[in-house]
Amino acid sequence: MARVSTLSPLRIFLSAIFLFSAHVFAVSAVLGVDLGTEYIKAALVKPGIPLEIVLTKDSRRKEISAVAFKPSSNGPKKGAYPEREYGSDAMAIAPRFPGDVYPNLKAILGLPTGSAQVREYAERHPSLKLEAHKAKGSAAFKSAGAFTEEEEAWLVEELLAMELQSVRANAEALAGPGSSVRSVVITVPPFYTTEEKRAVELSAELAGLKVLSLVSDGLAVGLNYATTRQFPNVNKGAKAEHHLVFDMGAGSTKATVLSMQSRTVKDVGKFNKTVQEVSVLGSGWDRTLGGDALNYLIVDDMIRQFVESPTAKKAGVTLEAVKSHGRTIAKLTKEAERLRHVLSANQNTQASFEGLYDDVDFKYKITRSEFEEMAATHAQRVSAAVKNALSMAGLQIKDLDSVILHGGATRTPFVQKELESFLGGADKIRTNVNSDEAAVFGAGFRAAELSPSFRVKEIKITDIAYYPAGMRWKNDEGKPKHQRLWTATSPLGAPAKEVTFNNVQDLSVSFYQLVDGAELDTKVFTTKNLTASVEALVEKHKCEKADIKFKVGVRLLSENGEVDVTKAAVECEADEPEKDGFVDGVKNLFGFGKKDKTEGEEDSASASTESSTSTSSSAAASASAETKPSEPKKKQLVQINVDFTLTPTGPTSLLSKASIQALKDRLKSFAASDRTRQLREEALNQLEAYTYKISDILDRESFIAHSSASEREALQQKKDEVSDWLYGDGADATREEFKAKLNELQNIVDPVLKRAEEAEKRPEILKGLQDALDNTNKFVKDIREKIDAYDTFHASASASASASSSIATSSSSTTAPASSATGDFDGLEDDASTTTATREDPMKFLEKELGPVPPLYTLEDLKESEDLYTSISTWLESKIAEQEKLGPTDDPVLTVKDLLERREKLDKAGMALAMKGVKNFEKTQAKGKGGKTNGKAKASGSKAGGKKNGKGTKAGEKPAKETVSDEEIEEMLRKVMADEKAKEEAKAQKGEKESKEEPVKHEEL
Repeated sequence: MARVSTLSPLRIFLSAIFLFSAHVFAVSAVLGVDLGTEYIKAALVKPGIPLEIVLTKDSRRKEISAVAFKPSSNGPKKGAYPEREYGSDAMAIAPRFPGDVYPNLKAILGLPTGSAQVREYAERHPSLKLEAHKAKGSAAFKSAGAFTEEEEAWLVEELLAMELQSVRANAEALAGPGSSVRSVVITVPPFYTTEEKRAVELSAELAGLKVLSLVSDGLAVGLNYATTRQFPNVNKGAKAEHHLVFDMGAGSTKATVLSMQSRTVKDVGKFNKTVQEVSVLGSGWDRTLGGDALNYLIVDDMIRQFVESPTAKKAGVTLEAVKSHGRTIAKLTKEAERLRHVLSANQNTQASFEGLYDDVDFKYKITRSEFEEMAATHAQRVSAAVKNALSMAGLQIKDLDSVILHGGATRTPFVQKELESFLGGADKIRTNVNSDEAAVFGAGFRAAELSPSFRVKEIKITDIAYYPAGMRWKNDEGKPKHQRLWTATSPLGAPAKEVTFNNVQDLSVSFYQLVDGAELDTKVFTTKNLTASVEALVEKHKCEKADIKFKVGVRLLSENGEVDVTKAAVECEADEPEKDGFVDGVKNLFGFGKKDKTEGEEDSASASTESSTSTSSSAAASASAETKPSEPKKKQLVQINVDFTLTPTGPTSLLSKASIQALKDRLKSFAASDRTRQLREEALNQLEAYTYKISDILDRESFIAHSSASEREALQQKKDEVSDWLYGDGADATREEFKAKLNELQNIVDPVLKRAEEAEKRPEILKGLQDALDNTNKFVKDIREKIDAYDTFHASASASASASSSIATSSSSTTAPASSATGDFDGLEDDASTTTATREDPMKFLEKELGPVPPLYTLEDLKESEDLYTSISTWLESKIAEQEKLGPTDDPVLTVKDLLERREKLDKAGMALAMKGVKNFEKTQAKGKGGKTNGKAKASGSKAGGKKNGKGTKAGEKPAKETVSDEEIEEMLRKVMADEKAKEEAKAQKGEKESKEEPVKHEEL
């Protein structure tokens, strides 16, 4: 019997989850984000959208990296969230609310408040209330006026998460309705430490994004560069190309040396494929040299000139007072960036400020030469990043094939001059790369590559650690140990290194990253059962503790450069256990092997008997054994896995899961508040627009004709009341209050508009219902007449048939044929009576001879239509009488809705009746065909033979039944009922056509 396999409910459930999740993941979109200091750019990859820049709501290709809290005009309220602005909208309100606008957060992300970068940021933004976070210790901001004092400070990670949420919303809008964006690849500077990378990942997590990978800025540019190029194949003896990516943005300057080559590798089957390879060889950077640093040079110069101006001196303006004034600094910073951009293409420019500080106006002029003189020390730092990158890579300038420029600050004239001077000319500088979007396109390509939903050009990338890293621990005697594991150029994602420890007791190992000479702990590796595992080796395998080694496999993850432990095990060499010979194995298999000596007496007796019979053979065997030397025992490697924990350390690790969840909940509450505010604004706009619409409604002739003077007066009064309330007490009203006011106005307007609409549509719909009733009545009467005629004819026919049967019997016996034709053509002429009969209408002739056509309906079939006709006619007659008594300002009793409902009922009943007729006709036709076939078979006799009959059916074959589907019948009936006039014309034409056709047999009807 075959076994029937069944799936358990659990297996079916898990399979459904797998298929559903796989489908969702397969169609999900991925995002590449270039996280810049001044701008954030994003590229979306989705089925149907290969690689497209995500536009802002203002249709810009990049968004200013800033978020702002817009304080309420009535002041902050406890538990309430203010309005948020992003990008250019946030910077637009910076002069008004400098204490609640947070730009360029990337520069201080993940850094402690005591770092030089955070201190400089605080100096450049004096209105921001910067403080150390209670748990994490990194930078956080207290709102100046948008929140109450009870509200906790906002982490930089939280503020950056808000910006990422805005980017994700724009990406989902581009992806289309119902699309969700959750996976992302984010670019980071090469100088970011492990703690700073974790801060980026935390921001993404708070924003609801899953980071597939972090990729360095230079590598992202190189990846985008490689997507459209083919590099030399090293398998054919070619040399790799070396390119340097020089990236100078708003916050920093980076130089990355890349190796680009292709390689032929094994593909599926016997085929080979060529893979492009992009690897980082070295990098150099300057964390504080960028566009912002150049802007601050202009800001400082403007402040100096403003303080030294006669008007400012007269007003007693001091340098410290201006630098600590948030609004003034916000105005100067915004204008300084514009001036720098103008100087990149022009020799001079100027700016003017009205009431810059203490109502003192100020005009500022600057030339390019003056700006370059101020930036002389900054210019000298441009080439330092390139030198450090080449030094780390072990290359010289002559080894470079090209220098790729990226970042907005590379357009500054003196920056390009310094590069040309260092490189010995402009021959190697490439300007054919998109200096603004190359990195974001590279990140988007990387996201598509990591996603299983997309298939892209195969490009293998390799990043490096950028910082040396190692580990610290103590041996069993408590002596500190230290070992360097990776250098700055160690590749990420390389095979794990195996580290051997002599410890035989549980221990903790601290992994660190060497940053500017300081060892910053990143993770702690702690064993849980090392001591117990060593004891197991000693007891079970007789290992010596001195011979036991503890080995750990460690590597750097390619996704973020974090330390990962791949294995942890203790091992030693122990004696290999003795193995039974072949004969012993066979004996054991069949139960004749060795047995314990503690068995019963029978076993002992048999054992003694067996030993006595084999004494001579045993003695001979022992004698031969003594002559052979003993073989050394074989050794084998014994391993026991050790349980361990790998815990992150650092400021970010101080945030517990509960703390992170609290941060997520606060952001969700903020998002819910935004949604509520949006709905409130929509209700406000709807109410305001409706008040304007009422002015137009009051002037319409149809509205005046169907409304009373009191109604129009009440509407005007209510409209004025709502308008005054909107711009008075209703300024801070809730969404529910706006909706209530709108309902009050609509309750006056809607009844009048309904009267006008009813008066306009009622006549036509009423006429259609009346015509439908007349047609129904005519159709039912016609069917009733046919049924009565058919019944009357067959009643009289049955009565006359019985009387004529007796007469026919008697006459058949006495009457003989008059004569018979004697000639060949005798009897062929028609007599007068026959000629008259054949000239008569065939249908009338058949009706006289055989009676009326059998009706397709019964009286029971007509009952529903008759009852419906009666009820609708009675209802309509009474409603018409009531409606005629009403005036134009009265609410109608005969509504369009009621008329349409009854017309629909009437149409459905007619459709059902027609379907019954069609089905009855099919049954009658099927019976007629069956009888006709039998008759023809009998009448044809030998004439039919094996030939086909007149219907095209072979003799003896069952005729095929031609049927029409119910859907086709309903469609034909709808067309007939849609146009009554066309129906009558078609019926008339059909009658004319039938009168010209040949007579048909009665049974075929």
